[in-house]
Amino acid sequence: MTDQGAPVSLGEFGRIERFFRPLAMGVPGAFDLTDDAAVLDVPYDQQLVVTTDAMVSGVHFLPHDNPADLAWKLLAVNMSDLAAKGAEPLAYSLVTALPKTIGDEWVEAFAKGLGEAQRQFRINLLGGDSVSTSGPLSLTVTALGLVPCNRMIRRKGARVGDALFVTGSIGDAALGLRLVQGALTQPIPEGDRAYLLSRLHRPLPRLDLVASLRVFGTAALDISDGLVADLRHLAVTSKVRLQVDTQAVPLSGAALRLLVGVPALRRVVLTGGDDYEVAFTAPADKAEDIAAAGINAGIKVTRIGKVVEGEPGLDLLGLEGAETDLGVGGWRHC
Repeated sequence: MTDQGAPVSLGEFGRIERFFRPLAMGVPGAFDLTDDAAVLDVPYDQQLVVTTDAMVSGVHFLPHDNPADLAWKLLAVNMSDLAAKGAEPLAYSLVTALPKTIGDEWVEAFAKGLGEAQRQFRINLLGGDSVSTSGPLSLTVTALGLVPCNRMIRRKGARVGDALFVTGSIGDAALGLRLVQGALTQPIPEGDRAYLLSRLHRPLPRLDLVASLRVFGTAALDISDGLVADLRHLAVTSKVRLQVDTQAVPLSGAALRLLVGVPALRRVVLTGGDDYEVAFTAPADKAEDIAAAGINAGIKVTRIGKVVEGEPGLDLLGLEGAETDLGVGGWRHC
């Protein structure tokens, strides 16, 4: 230990050499992380899609969360943004701001989690930076993806008459967080508990659906701040009104079993966030083709509403009583 109570460390360059350089081996232009910058070739008929997400201890994760899980989630949330844009992953850069109390063992586990996520998401490290901080642990990824020219799917583009779809299931991660916080007191089967925690700590971005999204999607975004809040973002940006059948929102078996005992948890499901599913609009007459594309990709796709005439915003159908008052409907960043 040093005089300040921090563990002995390999230092910035030692950590890069041992833990992070292997993660860049799939990108020739990363130069084994030995230079101050990297270079990438972009095919002439493709465009770069760029997204950045940060995670801060005490805000986006708990201080004692598993570092391998943190690494997975950090990369996954950026991959989810690429998926919603119809982009194929290309490479990413990483910035870590680490308190001096973070030792090499933590960094090694974090790098191992990144490696697992890279293999799952078919992407490699490009470069980045590592700094120390007197504040909370902060982690930032900038991810790059590729789309055919002028084919990126924006939040803007939904049209009256379109149907509204969502991938996967909604609310699992929000319920998993309440498990971690001890806010769910009813008995929960171990299998359901493990499933909800995995959805919180290791989300699966819907990358296998990106080609189909480019074919069918008129507008899209990933569900990170809560289904209600994010659908409102899509509606406002597209200047349309979304009519959402809340009873059609897809729930996992674990979530359904919880809601049977505690119906009030439906509000948590609709507003909790951290789903990292894709919500998108598409022509209503393509619903069967979209369902087939989901089956081919191994990803459930559910129709949950439609785009209607009216002021930009949401109509939430199928709610009763206090559930109709959902406030902003999700996470607010500031």
